[in-house]
Amino acid sequence: MSQSTLTILGSTGSIGQSTLDVVARHPEQFRIHALTAARNVARMLDDCRRFEPAICVMTDASAAAELAREVRAAGLSTEVHVGAEALSRVADASEVDTVMAAIVGAPGLAPTLAAAEAGKRILLANKEALVMSGALFMRAVRNAGAVLLPVDSEHNAVFQGMPDGYVCGKRASGVTRVVLTASGGPFRERAIETLTEVTPDEACAHPNWEMGRKISVDSATMMNKGLEVIEACWLFDMPSAEVDVVLHPQSVVHSLVEYADGSLLAQLGQPDMRTPIAHCLAWPGRIESGVPKLDMQTVGRLEFMAPDPERFPCLKFARDALDAGGTASTVLNAANEVAVAAFLEGRAGFMQIPELIEHALEAVPAAGIHSMDDVLHADAAARRAVQARLRD
Repeated sequence: MSQSTLTILGSTGSIGQSTLDVVARHPEQFRIHALTAARNVARMLDDCRRFEPAICVMTDASAAAELAREVRAAGLSTEVHVGAEALSRVADASEVDTVMAAIVGAPGLAPTLAAAEAGKRILLANKEALVMSGALFMRAVRNAGAVLLPVDSEHNAVFQGMPDGYVCGKRASGVTRVVLTASGGPFRERAIETLTEVTPDEACAHPNWEMGRKISVDSATMMNKGLEVIEACWLFDMPSAEVDVVLHPQSVVHSLVEYADGSLLAQLGQPDMRTPIAHCLAWPGRIESGVPKLDMQTVGRLEFMAPDPERFPCLKFARDALDAGGTASTVLNAANEVAVAAFLEGRAGFMQIPELIEHALEAVPAAGIHSMDDVLHADAAARRAVQARLRD
């Protein structure tokens, strides 16, 4: 059995750590070439000791300097590199065949695109790569012959429900609809009039999943599901009208695929990201993930309901941006990132997040995407619009 060599973009985050957990269970199958992070020196140093990567990249210069000192003191041979360009270098390195793309938000776009252009096997957990630049990214995947495997639990569930031999980016024969499930987050039943009082800690207390703070807030607003609708349309070549969202509080059914004969195929499992990670790492085979088996008798019942548009306006904004096309979804993503950061920093209220996103979509007209410069221009314009609104 040949050993797969990995770069993990965003290794100190929840997806990165779950990936390392699965890798550690199968040392004969996987070897770490590079790990990357922003500034978490303590966790990165611990992972360097455990996995002995050839390279570590820290995007924060002071963190890189501190890590380099610690690596030398520990007698490790790992090279410490710094900056955004170094992320792309370890993503398209010739020594690497598989890239876990787990950097949250827009910073993950460039290295993930570099991996696509280099024809790598990409385990995609960074949904923003498709939200911001879907057409460009999918064209790079096709042109370079990259293999794209979705890690998000919902998209991975859809992928598992597709016909044998299915390749992401193509419309599957016989498939008429996909249904993405959502827990509804911590405020699914909270009185709407009290949502203005939500604190960051409350918004980050997800009932089922363990996630980072930004993604947890996206789950609370259901913007994460809006971004996933956009991602699903690109991954599975389907119009937004054929991608539905349903609330499922138990988080046991991760998504469903509907076929022309009326069949619905569902993928079920524990709410643990190690399951889709292990599936992508081993695809087309299967490996043990460390996730406990699902006991349906313990689950007891499965509930499904429609999301309330008044409670979750971000879901509509995402569909509007998708339908507008071009840079609209780029603007959506950038506005959301700035708005969520402001909320987490105490500079904006929870219900101001959708207000700020709506303002950006109105203030920054959608334009066509012909190059990465178009994406970056729209991203910057949206961020300026939200920051100006926050100052006002």
